[in-house]
Amino acid sequence: MYIKRSIIRSVVLTSAAIGAVALVAACGGASDGGGRTTGRPVATATGVPAVAAGHNQADIAFAQGMIPHHRQAVQMAEMAELRAGDPRVRSLASKIRAAQQPEIDQMTAWLREWGVPAAPASVGGHGMHGAAPGGLMPGMMTEHDMTGLERVGGHGFDRMFLEMMIRHHEGAVQMAGTEVEEGQNPAAKSLAEKIRSDQTAEIRQMRNLLTGG
Repeated sequence: MYIKRSIIRSVVLTSAAIGAVALVAACGGASDGGGRTTGRPVATATGVPAVAAGHNQADIAFAQGMIPHHRQAVQMAEMAELRAGDPRVRSLASKIRAAQQPEIDQMTAWLREWGVPAAPASVGGHGMHGAAPGGLMPGMMTEHDMTGLERVGGHGFDRMFLEMMIRHHEGAVQMAGTEVEEGQNPAAKSLAEKIRSDQTAEIRQMRNLLTGG
């Protein structure tokens, strides 16, 4: 009887140990190379840490505002991939879409983790962090702008797309700069820095395309 109780106790302790190991692994800590977990968040496809713990209202507003801002850029890029006359514009559009969709997914995951909606009550941006006069976020196109872009093609499309996307990127850079200054969450601030750097470089590229560079 004593032997049976000892066996049962051994099985229970072993199961508990396995469960503890699984829990540590699920937390996503990184290894320091010596088999120890460092507790550092694991990077995602965007190159930004996946874990987004402490945050403030600026972080929430940044994610809630940048998601629809990015979605509009992706929509414009998808149009360019089909309608642009210059292959360099089509290539840039593909790059923009490939970069911004994973960022949308990352910010959506943060908002879900923080327990807040993925978009504010007014998608147009009324009352949002960094909102421009009239309720639109900085750089956002109006429905009239988007309809106008849909009606042109070829090189006429190229110029209109580049001019619009430059303004759109400038708005994103402004929003990202506000997050860097006012945000609290390290992962959100890291993404803002990435957006500011990436889109500033793309603005230069688009200006060169406009001037024939």
